[in-house]
Amino acid sequence: MTEFFNAVILGLVQGITEWLPVSSTGHMIIVDQFIHFMADNRDFRDLFLVVVQFGSILAVVTIYFHKLNPFSPKKTAKEKKDTWSMWLKVLVGCVPAAVIGLLFDDFIMEKLYSWQVVAIALVVYGIIFIVIEKMHLKPKINSIDEMTYKTAALIGIFQVLAMIPGTSRSGSTIIGAMVIGTSRYVATEFSFFLAIPVMLGASALEILKYFLDFGMFSPEQAVLLLVGMVVAYVVSIITIKYLLNFIKKNTFIPFGVYRILLAVLVTIIFMVTGAQAV
Repeated sequence: MTEFFNAVILGLVQGITEWLPVSSTGHMIIVDQFIHFMADNRDFRDLFLVVVQFGSILAVVTIYFHKLNPFSPKKTAKEKKDTWSMWLKVLVGCVPAAVIGLLFDDFIMEKLYSWQVVAIALVVYGIIFIVIEKMHLKPKINSIDEMTYKTAALIGIFQVLAMIPGTSRSGSTIIGAMVIGTSRYVATEFSFFLAIPVMLGASALEILKYFLDFGMFSPEQAVLLLVGMVVAYVVSIITIKYLLNFIKKNTFIPFGVYRILLAVLVTIIFMVTGAQAV
């Protein structure tokens, strides 16, 4: 039962932090320092922390089902064409992360997953958010339809930076999109759509690696994964709707400040506990 409630907690944290530009990894490692989820099976824990994202993906698909569906009978021929174009832009934006992820996933897990890297990334991108918002950039792209494939590819390159723990996938893509010239709202929406193939691919890769090394899940593990995903799904729907409403009237500066404060907390926790690995 303890691990059941731990799965609920991690699903809750995942559902909130995956979409806010605050680093889900940074929050997950703090929480794990207290709950020690699956301490006797760290391989499954690492799998869980990736696969639980599937619930968050389903939340995006649920909220944007009509917009993402090129087969909708409610759409005109032009709208269907625009939807296919949007998906092509998403796929173009995913190529850099897919290539780098396949080539360097094990290296990144082994060399970069430390609390020091997470803390530094939190601070650096927190400052970048504040600086960019203080620059008052004027957007040139106010809808995904206006976005070119070149723009999508450039945003995808920024998404690669999210492979550094503590960076935040949504944070890096939103920053990149705003620097390139998209509006705050378009940058946020496109980061949501980019997450679908990226997180699906990451989940599939982790499951495949786990199966090759350890075989099928036990019934207990399957239940924990399901619980985490369901919680992440429900919480993600709430979080996504909140963020979209928030950025209509506000900047990302509060998130930048929060990231810096979180870095301080990460540093204090790990220095006090003496832990090294995340």
